[in-house]
Amino acid sequence: MSAARGGALVVSLMVGGQLCGLPVEAVRDVLSPQAITRVPLAAPEIAGNLNLRGRIVTAIDLRVRLGLVAPEGRAMSVVTEHGPELYALLVDRVLEVVPAPEGGAAPLPPNLPPAWRQFGTGVYRLEAGLLIMLDVPALLSLAPRLAA
Repeated sequence: MSAARGGALVVSLMVGGQLCGLPVEAVRDVLSPQAITRVPLAAPEIAGNLNLRGRIVTAIDLRVRLGLVAPEGRAMSVVTEHGPELYALLVDRVLEVVPAPEGGAAPLPPNLPPAWRQFGTGVYRLEAGLLIMLDVPALLSLAPRLAA
């Protein structure tokens, strides 16, 4: 799908019942639920590691990272790259690629919980509801601390 008039494209997804989005250029791959190996002593938001075509990928559960209730069921993975490393962001569902509405994102509402304000960049009004754009580098900011 191409955006009208050269606008940005957004991968829409669901996290804990909330419609969210990632810039399409930040998404390297989308995976169905995968086997994940837990990592002892990892931060709670680190679900573990998964194997992607022979590469070890750190899986970050966005439901935990965003302060939502404990994850239910198996999650899909949105793979992104940060430096030389790959990360899988675990989400409830990946929906579709949509064009970002013209005029840009509106500011985050002041009544969002702190985690959402920390990791969100703005809000788009879509037919399906309000989509909170997520900041991929901010979501991955825990990774360097864990690499030691």
